Amino acid sequence: MKIQNDARYAKSDEWVRVEGGVAVVGVSDYAQGKLGDVVFVGDISVGSTLKAGDLLTSVESVKAASDVYTPVSGKVLEVNHEVTAKPELLNSDAFGAGWLAKIELSNPDELNGLMSATDYAEYRKE
Repeated sequence: MKIQNDARYAKSDEWVRVEGGVAVVGVSDYAQGKLGDVVFVGDISVGSTLKAGDLLTSVESVKAASDVYTPVSGKVLEVNHEVTAKPELLNSDAFGAGWLAKIELSNPDELNGLMSATDYAEYRKE
């Protein structure tokens, strides 16, 4: 299981990396590994305003379907259309090309409620 030290993690297995006040959100390597081969990533609406815990999108694999929730509140500024066209990017590069959305943070303090890389590694220790 790969874990990025510069990201924060939700218990529901999403990651957030802040780049210049914008939260980049994706699915953790642990989650994509449990899903198996991802075959579909649902659309995300640019401009939508979400609260932490809201449904961001859904992901389907050969094994199961899973909902992905936003770990932070804010306005969706950008969506990674490449991952909707090539859902396998979630499997091959969950922290890079497999990111899902960029969200303008409306409450940066929410990041404090997410796990550090060390805490997430402990949480997902198998």
